[in-house]
Amino acid sequence: MIPKLLSVICQTTGMGFAAVARVTEDRWITCASEDHLEFGLKPGDELQVKTTICDSIRDDRKPVVIDNVSEDPDYRDHHTPAMYKLQSYISMPIIRKDGSFFGTLCAIDPKPNSLKTFKVTEMFTLFADLISFHIEAIEAVVESETMLQEKNTLLEKTRNQKNEAEKSKSDVEQKLIEKNISLEKMNSELEAFNYISSHDLQEPLRKIQLFTGLIENGESENLSEKGKHAFDKIRISAYRMQNLINDLLTYSKTKFDERKFETKDLNIILKDVIDDLTEEIQEKKVKFAIENLGKLSIIEFQFRQLLYNLISNSIKFSKPEKELTITISSKIINSLESDFAKLTPNTEYYRISVADDGIGFDQVYNERIFGLFQALHTKTTKSTGIGLTIVKRIVENHKGFIKAKGILNEGATFEIFLPVNMS
Repeated sequence: MIPKLLSVICQTTGMGFAAVARVTEDRWITCASEDHLEFGLKPGDELQVKTTICDSIRDDRKPVVIDNVSEDPDYRDHHTPAMYKLQSYISMPIIRKDGSFFGTLCAIDPKPNSLKTFKVTEMFTLFADLISFHIEAIEAVVESETMLQEKNTLLEKTRNQKNEAEKSKSDVEQKLIEKNISLEKMNSELEAFNYISSHDLQEPLRKIQLFTGLIENGESENLSEKGKHAFDKIRISAYRMQNLINDLLTYSKTKFDERKFETKDLNIILKDVIDDLTEEIQEKKVKFAIENLGKLSIIEFQFRQLLYNLISNSIKFSKPEKELTITISSKIINSLESDFAKLTPNTEYYRISVADDGIGFDQVYNERIFGLFQALHTKTTKSTGIGLTIVKRIVENHKGFIKAKGILNEGATFEIFLPVNMS
């Protein structure tokens, strides 16, 4: 992706050299470059950081744009333009998602240029954000591979311990068996995460290449309406990639061993979730039919995410031409009152139902929709296919079960069964 962006910068602005640099307190390192000036910097090459303007950008995190050094009151006597014989210069900070400084996206040329325009600064801002997203995706792949290797090592140790203790079924041995099952499940999910990082996350990047190619081939001299449209497409692709990364992070946080149960009023939590979704609810003109949900011992932040995902899922899969009604109810039942085979016999459950009259789904997919990255309507909704997987994991964290019922073009109902006695 990066060489394509640098090529677009040079062709769109007329600058002879563009680069992405990693900038630290004591080093300036070339990560990628497009060089039509024979400036001589290629990936891995370094400059003395104190000789660069990027050093000050690292401190104040503000872009620097110079159309003509000889006429610029702040930089006409600066040592950097004189040392590197440049007249025009632009540099944009690249900030990671966690707020830390990575480096800069910059371009230079020995002749003056018109860089202080909205279209140029907006392009550099957008490209710096895209580079930040790209870095996060690459690091996520590396981290997942490291985690997978560590889990495989731990799994092998656990299996060996299980084989050595096969003769007795003590409490300690039973815990090892349960841990083994949990690790195998985590391995499977990490493999899925690794696949999505290395394959599906490339789809938005391929779109970035496609639309920047349109700019390169047809709009090299000036950004026309067509060029602006292409950049809009880039923004959409980057936004989708960010949503996917966010969903992956949310999924990774709902771990099985993070359980702090507290008795909470579900009505208050539901009200907060509806407030968070105000914009989407108003846009779709959603109507709610809500019963008193009562109080329940739950993991609060996870249950908030559960309700958020179910309601936003209903909105996402609503009928475009029709107002949406979402019905939310609850009831304490005995397992004998339900035909759900997964329920434990003679056990009381707190049943929570979230139903809508949206586009629904074919009942043959009632289990598949909870699988990681399984979205049944991705083309129309651009769903990442992780929301319901998160819901299922949260329900399992509460020792419960979830059941999905759907009728195509009529609606969907999700029933959550949580044991009244969590002990």
